[in-house]
Amino acid sequence: MFEKRKILIATKHLKEKVIGPILEQQFKMSWEVALHFDTDILGTFTGEIERKQDPIGTLRKKCEGALINTDFDLVIASEGSFGPHPNHFFATANEEWLMLLDTKNELEITVRELTTNTNFNGRWIENLQELESFAKSVGFPEHRLILRNSPDEFSSIHKGIGDYSNLENIYLDLKNAFGKVYAETDMRAMYNPTRMATIEIAMKKLVENMESYCPACNTPGFVIRKTEIGLPCAWCNQPTKSVKSFIKTCLRCDYEERKPNDLKREDPAHCDYCNP
Repeated sequence: MFEKRKILIATKHLKEKVIGPILEQQFKMSWEVALHFDTDILGTFTGEIERKQDPIGTLRKKCEGALINTDFDLVIASEGSFGPHPNHFFATANEEWLMLLDTKNELEITVRELTTNTNFNGRWIENLQELESFAKSVGFPEHRLILRNSPDEFSSIHKGIGDYSNLENIYLDLKNAFGKVYAETDMRAMYNPTRMATIEIAMKKLVENMESYCPACNTPGFVIRKTEIGLPCAWCNQPTKSVKSFIKTCLRCDYEERKPNDLKREDPAHCDYCNP
């Protein structure tokens, strides 16, 4: 279905550097970047433009917007977010989503990668020593920085700072003008190698989904989308809240496949009866 087709990559942050080569290698695709479409209109990390939809809705708008006034019927886009990890307290997470939209075959394939491997950070800076310490802690200058007068204001914001001399000069100008400076990591992919590596991992997962076909109708994207809880406790055999089986579902037909959890019994520590 995807072999040797041409695909549009909806990005303005150089994500094609990791997305394009994988598509070339796996499917012999030719690709172009949607230079005519500004993905920032759907939201920016620094808050000037608020993201109004969830990641899937935003991705869909990116894909559909990039296809307008083109002869492409295949497009790919990514969307990232940063914040507290949903399961691990005190950990910061990077969540990356990728979507492949195939209008020719009326198909939409998505994938999610969640990781704590991120340098996402920000803090108030009181002096040059604190600035240097913060910069080193987040991998500057390979990972670029943003300086502004406040994390909630946009009147004076400087993005993509990538050398110490410029960093110090901008800091001093802001300090003299506003009396305070807020520093943060620039999370745009082309300025954040750690995030770019996570997008590459997500892209490889997307390829696996694209190559997983439904046994009933041969539609790609046949992957685990649901789970069934109730893994029995090793002591009392009562059902727990842990996953009993993983369910692959087809995007097009009603076919499903259940795969039992490799773990046959759950540790009693996770049982509501043995460990209430």
